[in-house]
Amino acid sequence: MALYLLFESASGYALFHAHGVDEIGQGVDAARASVLELQRFSKAVKLAGFSPFSSAVDALNQCNAISEGIMTDELRSFLELNLPKVKEGKKAKYSVGVMEPKVGSHISEATGIPCQCNEFVQELLRGVRLHFDHFIDQLKPTDLEKAQLGLGHSYSRAKVKFNVNRVDNMVIQAIFLLDTLDKDINSFSMRVREWYSWHFPELVKIVNDNYVYSKIAKFVVNKSDLAEKDIPALADIIGDEDKAKEIVEAAKASMGQDLSPVDLINVQQFAQRVMNLSEYRKNLYEYLVTKMNDIAPNLTSLIGEIVGGLELELNTSVFGQKLREQVEERLDFYDKGIAPRKNLDVMKAAINDMTNAVSEDGGEKEKNDTSAKKNKKKKSKAEADGEEMDLDKPAKVAAEETDPENENKKKKKHKLEEPQDQEMAVNGNLEQDETPKKKKKKKPEASEDVEPRTATEGKKRKKKKSKTLLIMSHDQLKCQG
Repeated sequence: MALYLLFESASGYALFHAHGVDEIGQGVDAARASVLELQRFSKAVKLAGFSPFSSAVDALNQCNAISEGIMTDELRSFLELNLPKVKEGKKAKYSVGVMEPKVGSHISEATGIPCQCNEFVQELLRGVRLHFDHFIDQLKPTDLEKAQLGLGHSYSRAKVKFNVNRVDNMVIQAIFLLDTLDKDINSFSMRVREWYSWHFPELVKIVNDNYVYSKIAKFVVNKSDLAEKDIPALADIIGDEDKAKEIVEAAKASMGQDLSPVDLINVQQFAQRVMNLSEYRKNLYEYLVTKMNDIAPNLTSLIGEIVGGLELELNTSVFGQKLREQVEERLDFYDKGIAPRKNLDVMKAAINDMTNAVSEDGGEKEKNDTSAKKNKKKKSKAEADGEEMDLDKPAKVAAEETDPENENKKKKKHKLEEPQDQEMAVNGNLEQDETPKKKKKKKPEASEDVEPRTATEGKKRKKKKSKTLLIMSHDQLKCQG
């Protein structure tokens, strides 16, 4: 089976007939060795047809089509014109070797011409590209180089121009750089404040803005050199004459230490670096605003430059969901008469949902850490309070015992509790006696007022009376105890 080679050059399409394949060899290594020798390679491969491009624009269109795996009408006409004719109902006795597999498959589907793409074909096409200027008599080497250079530039420019994400990538990078600059400027500004506060500590309370503080630190340098004549210049920097006077007065009575000239120069240079970063950040933000207005003016007006730029990057569907809700609300307005939300309110809600989702992803871990720390602190505090209570308990008891007011309170409380204790004791005695004893009838006793008849009877009465008194006193003591 004959083999033809399709070669797409910067000047046009070329078709070669590889008639001496047996001389080269069927192996890839043999083809690779023969490619370097022009005499040997020219005997095996000869030019079958060449169709130059009509213009640079035509060359660019053909190149774009080949890169996308598409066969153009010009390429189809060129192949049908230069390849052997095939009778209807019969298979072709040749095949076409191509460099791009997609182009070969498209040619086979559209025209029925068999194509192949393998290492052996690629090595042969590499030899064609190497010795192409020798096969075309009317083509000079310089002409081929100019065509390749011009087509290469045009093709690259077209690819960059048709890249949809090209400008968006610039916007995303600008947003990330703004975020990084904000962090760096804040860190460097705090370092300037801390460094210069050793020399002029009162300035921190007067000036809050980091950029303005750096400008004043660079302007003042040595606080001892400040005078009334510097008030207008300070007022231009800070924008307030009263604060400028306050700075001068604070410098006169400052408690800061004196710094050497070398230290002051380093502080001044570092403050200048912070100023330069701040100014670059401002210019970058203006660049971002301009880019976003060119790319997506409506989105920029709706949700702002930074959020609009990050919305290609975050791949969120929040805005689409909110807009869908707004459409449904407008449909309900015609059906139920409920007024829908305004566009501004819907976009604000979408921005809040998106920012909350981003902050939750980054702050969930931090929240868990802080809650764990709080629990540990509470536990340790409770343990410390418990130990303190245990340690203070004996001292409190001793203080209560020695306090006279507490003793009086205890006595009053004891008096109030005595009747209750007596009742409880009596009730307890009744409960313990399961079978109460029957009361015995007492014999009537003689009255104490009646005089005894005899002396013996008088003695008996005295003994009985003293015995009764002893029993009563014993019972009283027992109840009190």
